[in-house]
Amino acid sequence: MDKPTLSFWQIWNMSFGFLGIQFGFALQNANTSRIFQTLNAEIDDIAILWIAAPVTGLLVQPIIGYWSDRTWNKLGRRRPFFLAGALLASTSLLIMPNSFALWMAAGMLWIMDASINVTMEPFRAFVGDNLPAAQRTKGFAMQSFFIGTGAVIASMLPWMLTNWFGLENTAPEGVISDTVKWSYYLGAGVFLLAVLWTVFKSFEYPPDKLNSFSDNQSKNNLTPDDIQKINLKKQKTTGVVFLLIGLIGSILFYTFQLKKDLYVLAGLLSLIGILLLTAAALQKKGKNTDGFISIMNDLQHMPQTMKQLAWVQFFSWFALFSMWIYTTAAVTDHIFGTTDTSSQAYNDGADWVGICFAVYNGIAAIVAFLIPVLAKLTSRKNAHMICLFAGALGLFSIFYIQDPNALLFSMVGIGIAWASILSVPYAILTGSLPAAKMGYYMGVFNFFIVIPQIVAASILGFLLKQFFDNNAIYAMIIGGLSFLIAGLLTLNVRDEDELSASQTAQ
Repeated sequence: MDKPTLSFWQIWNMSFGFLGIQFGFALQNANTSRIFQTLNAEIDDIAILWIAAPVTGLLVQPIIGYWSDRTWNKLGRRRPFFLAGALLASTSLLIMPNSFALWMAAGMLWIMDASINVTMEPFRAFVGDNLPAAQRTKGFAMQSFFIGTGAVIASMLPWMLTNWFGLENTAPEGVISDTVKWSYYLGAGVFLLAVLWTVFKSFEYPPDKLNSFSDNQSKNNLTPDDIQKINLKKQKTTGVVFLLIGLIGSILFYTFQLKKDLYVLAGLLSLIGILLLTAAALQKKGKNTDGFISIMNDLQHMPQTMKQLAWVQFFSWFALFSMWIYTTAAVTDHIFGTTDTSSQAYNDGADWVGICFAVYNGIAAIVAFLIPVLAKLTSRKNAHMICLFAGALGLFSIFYIQDPNALLFSMVGIGIAWASILSVPYAILTGSLPAAKMGYYMGVFNFFIVIPQIVAASILGFLLKQFFDNNAIYAMIIGGLSFLIAGLLTLNVRDEDELSASQTAQ
C-alpha cells in the first residue's frame, strides 16, 4: 500500500514550523558575534566560542533522532520533540540578549543551539514519514521556502527596528542594544507560534500504519540478530584509526601552533574512536546496552546512498562556509577598497553584504518551488548538479565584480544553490532510509554539515595566508571550486526513489 498524496496546504502546515526554526538560527547567526564583542570577547576567541554551536548539533541530532524513532504518544512521534525544543529555544532567545557576562552568553549559545537542534532534527524525518516518494522533493522544497523567508526577515529585523520603528541600535559599553534585544524577543514569539502551528495542524501515522506502506518495505534494517553479527574486528580497527588520527593531529597542531579550532576536530575524531572501541568491547563481553550499541553499529552501516551524499554535502557546505566566513572581508577589500574596519567605506561594504545575504535567501525562497519542476524534467541528481553549478558561477563572479550592485546577480546563483542544498539531498536520502531509523540517520546526516564547517574554519585562514597573501577574495574562488566538485559528485549518487519509479514504469 502506498502513502496517500497530501494536499498543498497539508505540506504547508507540516513545514510551517521551519519558519520559526530559521528565525532562531538567523538571529543567532547574525547577532551572536555582536553580542560576544559587546561583552568584551577578544577577536581571536570569537571563532572558538562559535564552534560550540555546530559541535552541539553534531552530538544532539543523532541522539534526538534515535529517541524520536522510538517515541509514540498522544502528540505522535516527532511532534513531542518539536514542542519541547521550541519551548526551550524560545526561552533561550529571551535570555540570550540579556546576558550580563561573556560566559553567560557562551552558555546560552550552547543551550539555544541544542534546543533548536532538538526541534529541527525531527522535522527532516517528518517529511520522510508522511510524504510518498513522489512528493518528498516538494516537501523539502517547502521547508526551503520557509527557511529562506525566515532568514530574510530575521536577518533584517534589527535594521527594520531601527529604521522603521526608531529603536536605538547603540548602547553603553557592555550593554546589548535594544534593537538586538527586541529582535530576539520577537524571534522567540515567532519560533514558538510557528512550531505550535505545525504541532496542532499536522498529523502522523501510527508506527504500525507507517510500517505497512510499500515504500518502507524494501529498506535494509539491522535487526538485533544482525547487530550480533557486526564485524567486531573491523569496529575495533576503525576505532583505533580514528583515535590515532585524533591524537596525532593534536600533537601536530600543538607542535606547529595551529588554530585552536583544529583541536576541536581532533577531539571529535578521538571521541568517535573511543566510542567505537567501547561499543566493540561491550559486545564482546555480551553486554547488551541496546541504545548505545545500535547507535554505533548503525553509524558503521549507513546506506550506500547516504555515503555517496556525504561527499556531496561536505563540498557543498565547505563552499557555503567559505562564503559566510569571508564574504565581508572579500567585498570590503576587493570592491570597496578598504580593510580599515573603522572607515565609512568598510561599514558601507559590510552593510551591503547583509543586503546581499538577504537577497540570496529571498531567491532561495522563490526558487524552492521551481526545483521540483526541474527535477521532474531531468532528475533530482541532475537538478541538484545544475543548482550547485549556478552557485559556483555566483561565487566565481564576485572576483570580477567592481560595482557593488552587480553583486546581486552573484547572489542569484548562490540562492539557487542554497535552495537545492536545503531540499534535494534530503529528498534523495529519505528514499534510502529504513522507516524505523529515519530520525537517527537524518541526525547522522548532520555530521556532513558540521565537519566541513569545522574544516573550513580551521584551514581556510591557513590557505589564504600561505598561498594568497591573506586576500579574502580567493576564498570565493575556493568556494566556487568546492561547489563544482560537489556538483560532479552528485552524478555518483544512487537515487532509490527514481530507480524504483523507473523499474515500476517498465
